[in-house]
Amino acid sequence: MADIKTFYLPDLGEGLPDATIVEWHVKVGDSIKLDAPLCSMETAKAVVDVPSPYTGKVTKLHGAPGDIIETGAALAEFEPDPNAKQRAEAESTGHHHGPKKSEAAPAPAPAAAAKADREDEGTVVGAMVSGSHVHVEQAASIGGVKAVPAVRALAKKLKVDLARVRPSGADGVVTMQDVKNAAANGSAALGAAPARAVPASAGRHLAPELPEPARTTTSLAGKPVRTAPPSQQASGQPEQLKGVRRNMARVMADAHAQVVPTTLVDDADLHAWIGKQDITARLIRAIVSACKTVPALNAWFDGKNLTRTLHPHVDIGIAVDTDDGLFVPALRNADVLDGAGIRAAIKRLRTQVEDRSIPASELSGYTISLSNFGMFAGRYATPVVVPPTVAIIGAGKLSHDVVAVIGGIEVHRRMPLSLTFDHRAATGGEAARFLKAMLDDLALPN
Repeated sequence: MADIKTFYLPDLGEGLPDATIVEWHVKVGDSIKLDAPLCSMETAKAVVDVPSPYTGKVTKLHGAPGDIIETGAALAEFEPDPNAKQRAEAESTGHHHGPKKSEAAPAPAPAAAAKADREDEGTVVGAMVSGSHVHVEQAASIGGVKAVPAVRALAKKLKVDLARVRPSGADGVVTMQDVKNAAANGSAALGAAPARAVPASAGRHLAPELPEPARTTTSLAGKPVRTAPPSQQASGQPEQLKGVRRNMARVMADAHAQVVPTTLVDDADLHAWIGKQDITARLIRAIVSACKTVPALNAWFDGKNLTRTLHPHVDIGIAVDTDDGLFVPALRNADVLDGAGIRAAIKRLRTQVEDRSIPASELSGYTISLSNFGMFAGRYATPVVVPPTVAIIGAGKLSHDVVAVIGGIEVHRRMPLSLTFDHRAATGGEAARFLKAMLDDLALPN
């Protein structure tokens, strides 16, 4: 009887409970080599290739593209090739996981625990480990097309045939921009066949093309089209949240359940600014100044143990809106960056978010947050404080307001600010002084 091995979905290095299958790179009955790409999985942070833990034949795949697989659940089954070299236990990449985490297991001995810690390093996103050597993930060639998992996921989402996309990357690698360009000009639509020329003489034998009828509120007979409430099909079908949006739903629900939020609002007067200035850089500088003035809001709070950690440095989580959901990368050491350094760091983080190449470590560990929603619309907001942080600043849309001054009125440019803080960890006075420090810094000429 054949020796069948079950491969359980490993922890992809982000502590998340599940991941979504984006694409299988094999099918049942295929032969696969050790460490060859098995499938692409989407987590809340990235799209990564999961390598095969065996050399042999694939006997079963647990799930189809779009299915959500829990960490520790069966992902695939293999019949290892007895004549091929398999990975020794000492070279484990962390793929040999037991059943789901909910099933109890005896505590490992200290030596075994140390070994397990080293093995689990192999589940870090974007890297595969053999022993203590890390091999950085490269663009895999599948079906003759070289592309990283995030590019393949984008192509699938935009319905672009990667095999028909003209690569512009080094060594013939298809890039994010290549896929976006192909989607925009329709040159590589998935499933589309090349257009065939039709002789002019054949035109008279073809039925005339009728335009699609426009949607109206009445039928051709002049009667109302809908005479009853819309059915579920007419109003839309439920869609399972996946990846970034799924994690966002969890994080926001947890924050709402834990935090005691209170919001203060005010307007920063920018009338004294000299020349054109980088608004985001000024916002970051104002937050840093306020953190130094009132350290209580640049902190973490543990609601279970009722402990508070004040941070001497300022790492600002900057909310970045994408079609896939909300990302909050961390702008590290904002308190020592100048204007040019802030702009360069934000540009790098935004680019990494857009192409889904940002490391998981850059999406956590910030000490305070900023949501610059005013670049789209809105003046004031009640942004959500995500534990363990204590505060988040929301910057609204700039406006020109009539301001009363001594001797008359003037029109000043002003920026609405909203400060939400966790009232368990900070007092109203501390929050008000923090906001006042921001207003004072933003009122300076440069």
